[in-house]
Formats: sequence, C-alpha cells, structure tokens
Amino acid sequence: MTELFTASPVMEQAEAPTSTDPIFNRLLKDRIIWLGSEVKDENANVICAQMLMLAAEDPKKDIWLYINSPGGSITAGMAIYDTMQLIEPDVATIAVGMAASMGQFLLSSGTPGKR
Repeated sequence: MTELFTASPVMEQAEAPTSTDPIFNRLLKDRIIWLGSEVKDENANVICAQMLMLAAEDPKKDIWLYINSPGGSITAGMAIYDTMQLIEPDVATIAVGMAASMGQFLLSSGTPGKR
C-alpha cells in the first residue's frame, strides 16, 4: 500500500524573528547581539539595552555584534554607536551577508582590531 505525501512543497511565509525568540536569548548568553534587519528605533533600543546589560554583567568581556543590515535610520544607528563608545567592553563587529549604509558605519565602529 502506498501513502501519498500531502504536505505542501512550498514553505509557509514565516514572520521575521524578534529579539524575544529563544535563539536570540541563547546568543545573548554568549554575548552575541544580532542586527539582522534595517536599523530602526525599535531594534536600536533593544540593541542598546542588550549592550548595557552585557557591559554591567562583565565589563571586561568582549561583546560581539553581528550585522546583516541594508542600513536604516541615522538617529537609531547613532544611538547604537554612542552606546558602543560608552560601554567599557570591547565591541567586536562582524558582517554576515550585507552591511550597507548605517550597517557599514556600525561595522566600522567596532573596536580597532576586532572588526
């Protein structure tokens, strides 16, 4: 007897991941912050808060900022930049995919030798 495979061959459109998804919480435990979209006020506020929290937990341990971004808001990006300059830990930046416009600015704003 033969069974028919009834699942659709097309993947359903998934919503964009948010900073509350378990995978991002797991990355945060390893001091990794993920910027995987346009730089906006909403995600900039979360990224700034994550950096401040990690800096308070251990001011001597590096923070890793992974960037895959087409750019975005200048004011939101400057908030992230200002936080990177304010905190004591080094912020290592890594481009994954695309880092354009404000994404590239943040990439080049990492600690010298760690970008």
